[in-house]
Amino acid sequence: MSKTITVIGGGPGGYIAAIRAAQLGATVHLVEKESLGGTCLNVGCIPTKALIHTAEKFQELTKEANNGLCIDKASVDWARLQKHKNQVVKKLVRGVKGLEAANGVQVHGGAATLKDGKTVLLEDGSELVSDVIILATGSSPAVIPFEGHDLPGVVDSTGALSFEELPEKLCILGGGVIGCEFAYLFNALGVDVTVIEMMPQILPPVDESAAYVLREELTKQGIKFRTDTKLEKVEQNGEGLLVFTSSGDLKEQFECDKFIVAIGRRPNTKGIGLEDAGVAVSERGFIEVNENFETSVPGIFAIGDCNGQIMLAHAAEEQGVAAVEHAMGETPTYDGSVCPSCIYTSPECAAVGLTEQAARNAGLSYKVGLFPLAGNGKALIEGDQTGFVKIITEEATGKILGAHLVGPRVTDMVGELAVAMRLGATAADVAETIHPHPTVSESIKEAALDVDFKALSWPPKGKQQ
Repeated sequence: MSKTITVIGGGPGGYIAAIRAAQLGATVHLVEKESLGGTCLNVGCIPTKALIHTAEKFQELTKEANNGLCIDKASVDWARLQKHKNQVVKKLVRGVKGLEAANGVQVHGGAATLKDGKTVLLEDGSELVSDVIILATGSSPAVIPFEGHDLPGVVDSTGALSFEELPEKLCILGGGVIGCEFAYLFNALGVDVTVIEMMPQILPPVDESAAYVLREELTKQGIKFRTDTKLEKVEQNGEGLLVFTSSGDLKEQFECDKFIVAIGRRPNTKGIGLEDAGVAVSERGFIEVNENFETSVPGIFAIGDCNGQIMLAHAAEEQGVAAVEHAMGETPTYDGSVCPSCIYTSPECAAVGLTEQAARNAGLSYKVGLFPLAGNGKALIEGDQTGFVKIITEEATGKILGAHLVGPRVTDMVGELAVAMRLGATAADVAETIHPHPTVSESIKEAALDVDFKALSWPPKGKQQ
């Protein structure tokens, strides 16, 4: 018997869930109050990476030309770059619309709320009665009510994507992934950037050695980090802003033209009828779910950012597939322990699985293989040999527990290690696999060899010169 499934939210989790449900024979409704593609496609992953791509190319052209390539008077046309970003977004949104239509998904515009455990009330007053409801309502930039938060020039990550012109001086509150990506983007385009982070290090969840190398490199590029620092207030200063901070007894103030608040994200769970339907929510506002992403109400599922498990677009997609498959009587294969994460700075940073800190805290006996990119030919050719590949393995079995990479192309390379972990591969399995030469990916093989001190392209431990 065919089921009717209504998906609320057309971001990566929602639109993929709708397609998978249609593939399995369901009658599918997808409700999106703004633009299909959600935050990721419209004001998140895609537009930021479109801007970062050009910023990185500009940085490559304008830094010291040790490779013999000389470009006189390179410049960035910010208005044209914004137009390019918008064109990329529009094309992908059209693509999502086409995919939904091709799969027979009925798309509804406007907001949606739960009337009860089976009924969704649409903005136009009509109702959709379904066997299954999937909540994929996503998240929004987190807000803190500091003094000056509502001043002109103080924006969140969405506002930072649409500056009318490049500021001369920029301050960013938050040294997490979003803050660091924006810091890299604007610094590479010639903006004076300062990052305020209240924790002792930037990128708190990231492997300590990776976060350290990334901070060192971004600092060399000109970004100023103020860690262990608290924001006190922001004041109007003529046409610009004056930022006040404290770090212990040290009080500082500095000027900027724009101030970006990048302190994380909060779930979009208010005003969607969760109380009326009896759906349980945590103290932090995230929807509580079980291992199949089903909520406290049978037949209602919650995927992606709104459940708070892994706030990444690709995790939302896989959760959407898993929820639909469970609802349709299939056996899902979702494994959230093997979910890569990526940071699109230069150098890039990528990770999957456990950090060393997590392995230690769990009391695991583990081994580490580490290969510096200074020993990789392709990285040297590209003039970007800073960074490393680190592989963490279970000591007794050699199974890969985690991997952490810093350097060029690592956001593309981390998928290999995710597949290896998903299949239960050992470091030896990776080391025995022939990798193409010359590529940066050879460093994965070398790091796997180094787990047992067998690296071929780096001197033995203790004998480096």
